[in-house]
Amino acid sequence: MAPSLSPASLVGSVAIDEPPAALYERARALETDGAIDTAILAYRQAVAGAEVRRDPSTLAKALCRLAILLHHANQSPEARALAERSRAVAEAAGDLLRAAEAVNVQAGIALELGEFDLAKELYNRAAVLGAGEPSVLGRVAQNLGIIANVRGEWSDARAHYDQALAAFEGNGDEQRAAIAYHNLGLVHSHGGDLGAAEFNLRKARGIAQRLGDLRLEGLASLNLAEVQDETGRSEEAQVEVETALGIFNQLGSERDKADAYRVLGTIYRRRGRTTLAEARLSQAVRMATETGSALSEAEAAEELALLYQDMGRNQDAVRNLTLAHRLYTRLAAAPGLTSVKRNVKTLENTYLSVVREWGQSIESSDSYTYLHCERVANYGAVVAEALQVDDQAARAIQFGAYLHDLGKVKVPHEILNKAGKLTDEEFSVIKNHPGWGVELLADIDFPWDIVPIIRWHHERLDGGGYPDRLAGDAIPLNAQIICVVDVWDALTTRRSYRDAFPIDRALAVMEESRHWWRPEVFEAFKKNLPGF
Repeated sequence: MAPSLSPASLVGSVAIDEPPAALYERARALETDGAIDTAILAYRQAVAGAEVRRDPSTLAKALCRLAILLHHANQSPEARALAERSRAVAEAAGDLLRAAEAVNVQAGIALELGEFDLAKELYNRAAVLGAGEPSVLGRVAQNLGIIANVRGEWSDARAHYDQALAAFEGNGDEQRAAIAYHNLGLVHSHGGDLGAAEFNLRKARGIAQRLGDLRLEGLASLNLAEVQDETGRSEEAQVEVETALGIFNQLGSERDKADAYRVLGTIYRRRGRTTLAEARLSQAVRMATETGSALSEAEAAEELALLYQDMGRNQDAVRNLTLAHRLYTRLAAAPGLTSVKRNVKTLENTYLSVVREWGQSIESSDSYTYLHCERVANYGAVVAEALQVDDQAARAIQFGAYLHDLGKVKVPHEILNKAGKLTDEEFSVIKNHPGWGVELLADIDFPWDIVPIIRWHHERLDGGGYPDRLAGDAIPLNAQIICVVDVWDALTTRRSYRDAFPIDRALAVMEESRHWWRPEVFEAFKKNLPGF
C-alpha cells in the first residue's frame, strides 16, 4: 500500500529536504492504489520538487505521468502541455529515451481524441527519438500495431503486436507485455478469432492485477466482456463490465466509463431489457460527448439506434444513426482509417434498413400502397443511374424515396382509404402531407439532402403541383425523379378507389402528362421502363 498522505499536505510549499525521486515514487504508489486525485497532487509536488532541485530526470518522468492522469480525468489540454514540457526537459538533458516516452504519451492522447494524422506523426517522431535503444523496439512495434489496427489491417497489427510482445518479454518488461497481450486480444476480436481474443485478454488482465495496474485491468475486463457477450455468455459479460465500471469510477476515468456504459447497454439490448438498455446507452452517449471522445460517441449512438430499431422507434433510430454517421464520417476523413470507413459502410446499411422499415410502417395502414415506397426507391435508382447523378444524390434519392410519404401518417385514415373520389376539402388535407413530412424530420440533420424530395415530390414543371407551386428549374432534379416514378407506381398498382392501369394505358397517361417533368427526366424514365 502507498504511504498515508493527505491532500492537505501536498498543496503547501515543497519540502526541499525530501528528494524529488522519493516524491515521484510516493505519487506512483498512490496511482497504483487507485488514489488518483491524491496522486495528481503528489505528482504536482514531485514536479515542483524536481524544479527546485534541478532534477531533469525526475521532472520529465513526473510531468509524463501527470499528463496521463490528467488526460484520463478529461483535462486533455493541460495534459498535452505537460507531455510536451516533459519532452523538452528530457531532450535538453540529452535523455532521448525519456523524450520518446513523452512523445508516445502525446501520440496516445491524440489517438484517443480521434486525431489520427497527428497520432501517426507523433508515433513516428517517438521512433526516431528512441532509435538505437533496444528497449524502444518493442514500443515502436506496439505503436505500428496501433496504427495498423485503426486502419483495419488486422494481419499487420497482429504481427506488430507479436513482435512487441517478444521484445517486452525478452526484456522482462511485464507492464508493456500486458499491454501487448491486451492489444493482441483486441485485434483477434476484430478479426473474429474470439478464442484467441479471450486468451490474450485474460493474460493481460492477470499481469495487470499482479502489477496493480488498475486501468489496464479495467480495459481488459471491459473488452473481455464484449467477447463473452458475442459468444452468448451475457451473464459472465455483465459481471466483467460491472467490474470494469467500478475500476474506471475509482480512477475517475470518464472516457473509459462511457465505453463501459455502452457495453453494458449492448448486453441489456441483446437480452431484450429495453428500459435498462436505453438508460445505459443514452448515458454512454452523454459521457462520450462530455469527454470529447468522437469514436466512443459514435459507437454508443449506433448501439442506441439499433435498440430503437428493435423497439420500432424509427424516428429515434434515424436520429441516432445520423449522429453516428456524422461522427464516423468525420473520423474517416483521416487518411488510411479503413476500419472507421468500414464502420461508415456498415452504418449506412443499418440506416437503409431502418428507413425502409419506417417507410413500410407508414404504408401498413393501407394495404393498397404496401411496398409502394420500396418500388419507388427501386425505380428511382434506375432513373438516377441513367441520369448519371453522383453518389451523394443517388443516396438522397434512395432514402428520400422511402420517406417521401412520411407526412401521410397525419392524414386521417378514412381519407387515405376512401373508396371513391376525394372531395376538394379532402384533397386539400392530402396536399398537406409533404409539409407534414418535413416537419416530422425537422430535428434530424440527414447526411443526405432528402428534405427537398419529401417537400417537392408533387411539384410539376408547369407550376401546377403542390404544396409550393414551384415551376421549371426551381424544382430540384432529385424531386423530379421521385415524382415521375411515384406517378408511374400509382398508375400501375391497385388503389382503394380504382384498379391498376394496364401498362399501355398507364404509359399513355404519362405521355399526356410529360409536361410535368423535365424532358431529360421523362426520357430517362421511358428509356429504362423495361428495367422497372
